Amino acid sequence: MPPETVTMDVAVSGTRRTEARARAARNRRMLVLASRIAVLVAVVGLWEWLARTAVIDPFNFSMPSKIWEQIRTWVTDGTAQGSLWEQIWYTLYEALLGWVIGVIAGVLLGIALGRVRFAADVLGPYIKVLNALPRIVLAPIFLIWFGLGPASKVASAVVLVFFPVFFNAFQGAREVDRNLVANSRILGASNRQVTLQVVIPSATSWIFTSLHVSFGFALIGAIVGEYIGATKGLGLLVAASQGTFNAAGVYAAMVILAVVALLAEGLLTFLEKKLFRWKPAEADTAR
Repeated sequence: MPPETVTMDVAVSGTRRTEARARAARNRRMLVLASRIAVLVAVVGLWEWLARTAVIDPFNFSMPSKIWEQIRTWVTDGTAQGSLWEQIWYTLYEALLGWVIGVIAGVLLGIALGRVRFAADVLGPYIKVLNALPRIVLAPIFLIWFGLGPASKVASAVVLVFFPVFFNAFQGAREVDRNLVANSRILGASNRQVTLQVVIPSATSWIFTSLHVSFGFALIGAIVGEYIGATKGLGLLVAASQGTFNAAGVYAAMVILAVVALLAEGLLTFLEKKLFRWKPAEADTAR
């Protein structure tokens, strides 16, 4: 058989295997999506049936149809505190601002202490003590300090975001390949160049891992602060619904918050994939 024919057969075989793998991956994604939808439909349907047949108390547990009706009412007629979109934006603004501040502070301090061992030894015990505090209970203190405005909610979000980001950045700075640092030193890199060009890029995976979790914490901080005392926001909707024994309103606010969190998670995942396109697919799957 001529060499050209053998080469062509190998290329065709490789193309077929690639197409088969792509088809299998596409089918698996469709199966996973269909299974997720089936689980959601089953849970919602069971909940509705149990509430309508009074197996569970519809007054306390509400039902999906009433929750949907509450959301529709909020969208079309607004809430007692103003339009629904204003409440969503207010909470999202507080969470985003607290998240950004917490991430920046956590990354900077985590990288700094990861690089300077003396500073880590001195400040380490204090950071561990602060991390051990139940930070949710700080929300009333922030409310006293900063009032009912967004500042108290931003502060609550910051303290929840800071620690997971800090510890991941700190660990990422400590886990940098020492050979890379040594080679950079040999090539004449300064401390600043090693930090910016070796340590921070190496710690980026650790930092991005914490970003997924920390945005949820930022939302929790904003919601808890609004629940305790606020003039606007989804947390205030939860508190107002609870105060009027409106279970559907409580669940409706939770559904809206879940949608916001999922959209934020999707955006972070998209950005992570764009930044880490150089990684092999196996590494992404493992993570």
